[in-house]
Amino acid sequence: MAKIFIDGSAGTTGLRIRERLSERKDISLITLSDADRKDPNARREAIRQADVVFLCLPDDAARESVALAENSNAVIIDTSTAHRTSPGWTYGMPELKGQREQIRASRRIANPGCHASGFVALIAPLVREGLLPEDAALSCVSLTGYSGGGKKMIAEYESANRDPLLNAPRMYGLTQQHKHLKEMQALCSLQQAPAFCPIVAPFYSGMEVTVPLFGKAFSLTPDKLAECYASYYQEGLIRFLPNADESGFLSAGAFSGLDTMQITVAGNEDRILLVARFDNLGKGASGAAIQNMNLVLGVEESLGLSL
Repeated sequence: MAKIFIDGSAGTTGLRIRERLSERKDISLITLSDADRKDPNARREAIRQADVVFLCLPDDAARESVALAENSNAVIIDTSTAHRTSPGWTYGMPELKGQREQIRASRRIANPGCHASGFVALIAPLVREGLLPEDAALSCVSLTGYSGGGKKMIAEYESANRDPLLNAPRMYGLTQQHKHLKEMQALCSLQQAPAFCPIVAPFYSGMEVTVPLFGKAFSLTPDKLAECYASYYQEGLIRFLPNADESGFLSAGAFSGLDTMQITVAGNEDRILLVARFDNLGKGASGAAIQNMNLVLGVEESLGLSL
């Protein structure tokens, strides 16, 4: 029976992972008391005992935990931004070609960011298959539920006296320095980061990432893109679906509560929309982390996930 330790189990992602794993019969959870969960010695011992450790912590705290794990044999799955483009770390998106095998063999796995998951799923295959050049100048709009902002943002949105400005979608990352941009560029082998517009809206969970393209600029058509995605995503939790709209609409909440991601192509020959829909807490966070853990443990990739 595999031993699992969640370092940072009080945060949104950590709580969701713990909730899901508590129902599993093939693993045992190593837990620390409230008094010990910030004690470096207690955490070091928990990491030493574990087969797999989830880091659900801010970036600096995640780096500290990696240092605590220096003499441990545990596989580390880091859900923070700290190691997503670091040497020696494997990016935890098994649906990318060749990535599944690397994850199975890795002891240091960086879980993808929520916004980045959709962008990478849409763009990485196109660059790798030669349909988009590495010097492509792209833009991306990403709509997310407020749970992606963690406990503080959840409390703000669910307050009885919340600010009226929270009743409408809000853009952020206005300086174009969003922490996911680095992995969005690196994992897609782009020479420049996209112009990125993240938006948080007053619904709990769900995500819709959209990348617009001018077809003639890249000699692309919706049919050619659909063919690429349908061929590329044959295994894992990402699937291409043509005509995925709901009577002319695409809801950002369609995959709330699920761990899958849906890719679709909309638009026409001139103006094309690439769209990824998933749950920011599912395939965008805890679901992806558990998927990576399953691969490491050699069990069914989707075990314990909501499909």
